[in-house]
Amino acid sequence: MRLLAAALVPLVAGIVAASSGAAGAREGAFRPQVVARGLDSPVQVTAPRSEPGRLYVVEQSGSIRVVENGRLRPGRFLDLRSQVESGGEQGLLGLAFDPRYATNRYVYVNYTDRDGDTRVVRYRTNGRRALPGSARWLLFVDQPYSNHNGGGLAFGPDGYLYVGLGDGGAADDPDERAQDMGTFLGKLLRLDVRRLTRRPEIVGLGLRNPWRYSFDRATGDLYIGDVGQGDLEEIDFTPRRSPGLENYGWDLYEGSRRFEETSKGPGRLVFPVFEYGHDLGCSVTGGHVYRGRAMRGLVGRYVFGDYCSGRVWSLRVRSGRAADVRLEPFRIESLTSFGEDARGELFATSHDGVLYRLT
Repeated sequence: MRLLAAALVPLVAGIVAASSGAAGAREGAFRPQVVARGLDSPVQVTAPRSEPGRLYVVEQSGSIRVVENGRLRPGRFLDLRSQVESGGEQGLLGLAFDPRYATNRYVYVNYTDRDGDTRVVRYRTNGRRALPGSARWLLFVDQPYSNHNGGGLAFGPDGYLYVGLGDGGAADDPDERAQDMGTFLGKLLRLDVRRLTRRPEIVGLGLRNPWRYSFDRATGDLYIGDVGQGDLEEIDFTPRRSPGLENYGWDLYEGSRRFEETSKGPGRLVFPVFEYGHDLGCSVTGGHVYRGRAMRGLVGRYVFGDYCSGRVWSLRVRSGRAADVRLEPFRIESLTSFGEDARGELFATSHDGVLYRLT
């Protein structure tokens, strides 16, 4: 991977104000349009590529709802409220559709159970609802604290399921888990869902709390929004043809700044392609690279934001560096996630119960 020198990273944030006007004039800008209201603390929106017109919204309390042709469908696609510990950073946090969902009907969820521990579970559906009796546990991770659960799920271009886990919680990574290869906490894991007996593989370490990561559907490159501690929020980038194990730095570094003089774990040290300070927000929400057709001039821009301030940015990555960084001309209060529909159009969710389309 082409590394971004730590000394250069803070300069990227300064580009935002200068470039936003010019880039906006050339390309236009994203705008939010309300699709649905009345959802229960939504934290993710996604869809299988085989189902244009449908969106699946993950509610933190333990339900998955379906929005079909712009209308919220009655009932629930999956109801795990009796099994999920919800509140704060816990709950039903992630959903992914199998790349072969159209034929095998497998979906995967990530949630914190009643004991506060992480479970990744596979279900089969009948095309309208998940079948409770089909549940199969794929991963269990003991969580020592109630925060930094990660919670994301995403299939990579290699067909493997990627699971992002935070460092276990509290503050300052007190037990140095993120750099310790003896635990899954603070890691990005890769699961072979075709061979469920195989142990998950650690493909990334040094994560504090990866809150939303995604693979560019055109290039296969990986983007991670990793929540900072007291000063910096960061976006990490890994090209599809990565040379090997990636170390994202926590808790040696918070963003590009040295945080603790602790022992570095294995892997190639990777600094953020973008970071911002807590004068602009306090909890990054990773997003997606736009690959839809409705806004041709915006194709290839990575869109992300901040939960606390509601600010939304977009940028392009060129030769492993952030370029054309800009602040979008709107905010989404309590921004919890971005997601794609079957055609690659972008959507966003607010913890206040609203689903938006970016148009």
